[in-house]
Amino acid sequence: MVLVLGHKFKLEVWETVVKMMAIGEVSSFVVKKELVYAYPFVSKTLRELGQSQQKVKHTCTMTLHTEGIGYKDLDEIITKPCDLEFIIELLKVEHSDEYEREMWQLSIQERIDLIPTLKEKGNSLYGEKKYDEAEEAYNEALAICEQLMIRERKGDEEWININELKIPILLNYAQCKLLKGEYYAVIEHCNTVLEFDKDNEKALYRRAKAHIGAWNPDRAEEDLRRLKVLNQSMPSTIDKELENIKKMRKEKENQDKDALKSMFLKNGTN
Repeated sequence: MVLVLGHKFKLEVWETVVKMMAIGEVSSFVVKKELVYAYPFVSKTLRELGQSQQKVKHTCTMTLHTEGIGYKDLDEIITKPCDLEFIIELLKVEHSDEYEREMWQLSIQERIDLIPTLKEKGNSLYGEKKYDEAEEAYNEALAICEQLMIRERKGDEEWININELKIPILLNYAQCKLLKGEYYAVIEHCNTVLEFDKDNEKALYRRAKAHIGAWNPDRAEEDLRRLKVLNQSMPSTIDKELENIKKMRKEKENQDKDALKSMFLKNGTN
């Protein structure tokens, strides 16, 4: 168990005790029941850490008295409060500059400041062709953006500022997905970008490539032609992609004809 001093997220009395302990020390102490009324709920949380798909129970007062919290020993402490003995072994102490804090421990400003750092980390990993790791860095940055945007009203200045940070990261994330052949995810993410920036060239190009991969040739051509109007400097690249779609259409038609011919030949022999 990790105990972060100053936050009182577990039991305040634990913080008081460990401050007086030496590394490697094992201490036993008894605490008055008035100071540990929250222990059953803290213990329940600790027991369920790491367990997947926990069944969330309604914890209104009536339910608490009739059903308890799911652990017989803890239910007994709730119904019959008593003094509790704790045994703690202090394994390690880390100072604030040594401890890697979890996301929920960061302030709003610290989270905002972390977004460009994660983006640059992703860019560096992408440059090293470590695409899975780059995707993870971008995904972490996007998660922070989403958390912060939920706190704001859509369209407000703060919401817009965070969304502007999010869009280029989402494009980079989509590029990682494109390299992995996850075409429908790419289309979805590019749609999100184009919702706010309808002429975003990177989003149009990556969505076009994803439509080709998912074999939506009409939509791919539509994006490429739109891009050709927006960017006059890359007609050869776009024409090459359009020609590639044309060839793929022809190959698909031939494959369909061969499949149809094979089906008729097979039926003719029965």
